[in-house]
Amino acid sequence: MPFVIDLNKIDFLDSSGLGALVQTAKECKKLKLKFSVIGNSRVVQTIKLVRLGEFLNLESSLEIALQKLKN
Repeated sequence: MPFVIDLNKIDFLDSSGLGALVQTAKECKKLKLKFSVIGNSRVVQTIKLVRLGEFLNLESSLEIALQKLKN
């Protein structure tokens, strides 16, 4: 079953938060689970800054994330 991590209400994402997301992504891949991360502009900017957007399957909205996870 796929799932989405929604960070839209998060104001700040530090290295600990990024580390937790990376660990979650690794576990999902190991378990062959589809996942995606969405967030507000500040969170998206932070994730893109450290070049983790593709690894975390970063999407701009819940609708887009769910559509991609269906395929």
